[in-house]
Amino acid sequence: MKKNFKILLIAVLLVTAPLLMLAQAPPHPNGGSAPTAGNGPVGGGAPIDSGIMILIGLAGLYGGKKVFDMRKSLEG
Repeated sequence: MKKNFKILLIAVLLVTAPLLMLAQAPPHPNGGSAPTAGNGPVGGGAPIDSGIMILIGLAGLYGGKKVFDMRKSLEG
């Protein structure tokens, strides 16, 4: 009975905690106005091309190692 009560108490706490901690809405990007010369687009046009190339390269190396390990285990 004690174990069931503890589980029920934890479940109730996890369900009600988000309801009790309400936060205000985040501010609108650019203060609610359209992007202008001094008020650029949200995110600032951050470059992601080099990060994608690194990610693809690392994924290829990982896949190559998996194939190499698989072939090595089949030979021996």
